[in-house]
Amino acid sequence: MMTDTATEFFTPAGDSDLLQQLSFVPGLKEILMLRQVHALEHATVWILSENAPSSRQKTQFSPTRTDNETLGGLSTEKGFYLYGEVPARQLQRGVLSALHRFRAGEWDLAVHPRCGTNVSVALLLTAGLTLSSHVLLPKDPISQLLGMGLGMSVASSVAPEVGQWAQKYVTTAIPFNLELERIYQTTDLWGRSANFVQLGWRNLQ
Repeated sequence: MMTDTATEFFTPAGDSDLLQQLSFVPGLKEILMLRQVHALEHATVWILSENAPSSRQKTQFSPTRTDNETLGGLSTEKGFYLYGEVPARQLQRGVLSALHRFRAGEWDLAVHPRCGTNVSVALLLTAGLTLSSHVLLPKDPISQLLGMGLGMSVASSVAPEVGQWAQKYVTTAIPFNLELERIYQTTDLWGRSANFVQLGWRNLQ
């Protein structure tokens, strides 16, 4: 369910307004679009997972949703790669359904437990807390080892929630401005086969 705070934070014309006011900033449109594409990638994986009963499983991250771990994605400022065996027509339905459900208020679709943001947050927290313990604690080996273990334990326990927060407010944005252009088979920069979902930007004003 959406809170008043969330409703104030996510507004349909928010990115359009920001782009209009700060159009002189180089690369701003690409950054805004990448955040929206990232959210749509997550939502598409969630929705496709709903239709793959043989491979899906419940997640602690979102007990009401199922996740198909054979599917994955990679976002760019022009669209996203979708990895996994998904027919193009089914993928198209998934993308359009995701856009519709976002606009109907299902904004939690933007956050996904297998997002690389979570991994990055966990690594940063682990490094930061371990370094802090090294600087603040006595330099004897036992204290250093205890500090390192404590830092890793704390980072492991808080990383999932911090990762969700980072996804929600930093690395994704509700894709009010996106529209589907086309879907085609291709390979990514590493030569992996994938479907590419090409998206366009539409101003809401």
